[in-house]
Amino acid sequence: MSGIGRTTAVALLGITGRMVEVEAHLSSQLPSFSIIGLPDAALGEARERVRAAASNTGSALPARRITVNLIPASVPKHGSGFDLAIAMAVFVAAGVVPADPAGTVHIGELGLDGRVRPVPGIIPMLAAAREAGAERAVVPAGNAAEASFVPGIRVEPVVTLRDAAILAGADLLAEPAEPVTAAAVTAADPEPKELADVVGNPTAVRALVLAAAGGHHVLFLGPPGAGKTMLAERLPGLLPDLDPVTALEVAAIRSLAGHGAESWTVRPPYEHPHHSTSPVALIGGGSRLILPGAVSRATHGVLFLDEATEFPRSVLDTLRQPLESGTVTIHRAVGRAHFPARFQLVLAANPCPCGRYGVPGPPCECPPLARRRYLGRLSGPLLDRIDVRLAVPRVTPARIRSDVDDPMTTAVARERVDAARAAMSRRWRGTPWRLNAHVPGTHLRSADIALPTTTTRSLDVGLERGTLTMRGYDRILRMAWTLADLAGEERPDTDHVRQAIALRSAL
Repeated sequence: MSGIGRTTAVALLGITGRMVEVEAHLSSQLPSFSIIGLPDAALGEARERVRAAASNTGSALPARRITVNLIPASVPKHGSGFDLAIAMAVFVAAGVVPADPAGTVHIGELGLDGRVRPVPGIIPMLAAAREAGAERAVVPAGNAAEASFVPGIRVEPVVTLRDAAILAGADLLAEPAEPVTAAAVTAADPEPKELADVVGNPTAVRALVLAAAGGHHVLFLGPPGAGKTMLAERLPGLLPDLDPVTALEVAAIRSLAGHGAESWTVRPPYEHPHHSTSPVALIGGGSRLILPGAVSRATHGVLFLDEATEFPRSVLDTLRQPLESGTVTIHRAVGRAHFPARFQLVLAANPCPCGRYGVPGPPCECPPLARRRYLGRLSGPLLDRIDVRLAVPRVTPARIRSDVDDPMTTAVARERVDAARAAMSRRWRGTPWRLNAHVPGTHLRSADIALPTTTTRSLDVGLERGTLTMRGYDRILRMAWTLADLAGEERPDTDHVRQAIALRSAL
């Protein structure tokens, strides 16, 4: 049909992408330019960007009525990433370029000078396009580096709208232009910190290795300067590199968060938000564009909340659902977005506002009510989801001297973690779980793998007396399996169960 042009773009809702067909129609009426199909304000302004970019490209839009329709109309469309697709659809309708071949998507924002600017979220967009059957993607040159991380789709980077038109078959002369690069939100991954720097707390070091091996959550409670933050900062260095599947998932989240070319990493992410963080910043959300929060950016890595008792209780309790399900679902008027949130939580806190309660030295000046309110910000349901709860004592000269001869290094600890995870991989082969911390309690208590009652007697007594919840029972079982894997044993014994109970009740 004459006067109709079509191409394809991608709409994102959270990390999920959906293909959008972009139609452009030219009619012999008074000149105008309208965009329909549930666009937001930024997308509605695309008509001015497209008109100016086309004019500066040397192919000004015809003086006709231009109507652009985004299909399906019921799906909300956000942002300026549709600019390139709209311009190309109009060019096809005007006869400037031939019709797009099937399986091609166009993604990019247009500047008034015609340059194609990078957009956030290019990795989840291309992943969605690939799943929908697209074979080719025309993207901004500034997104080319991160776009190359998505396998199975051919990426064609362009610098200007003119380049995109020539690529589509337009009879135009190429003009060199400087590409617009995407500014990275963060620098490259920092070097892992050495575990041997932590001295005087061998129990905490062993607990950290346990957490790294099995994916368990940790709470360190102790006075200021005891080494809680040092321990948490060394946990990412003990974790193995990400495999290609998890690395792509992490890269998709980082791409949506605007990390640009720094989106790809094989190291587990590490997030440490300040205690003034809001619930939306921690969990994710937004009024127009739903963005991932810290829990999603920490997926397959570590979320560290330093000074956890300084966080509002309402903020901390938002972690309860992600800790159980490993996902976050955010409902807004514009739609529902899903984000992964499978992370390791590390909390660090002082025993009281002054930090001296229960510590040798100057006495604590906090009244009992202040101490209860301070620690009460860590609610019972949240603490029930923490596997390791460890008191970190103040370092003394005697403790330092005891660690000088044989400190555990990062290399040694990582070897132990790798060996334990290899044992887990063999055990859980053929199941959806990879780590002991991810295995549901119903499976651990099933007949084919359940531990004998002689081994779990201590757990059964705690459950009978009410000092242990069913969730706590299962979490101790998971830690016992991890302790057995670290020891090279096939199955946990009574000592492993007792050690797990001690680590969970060490406060």
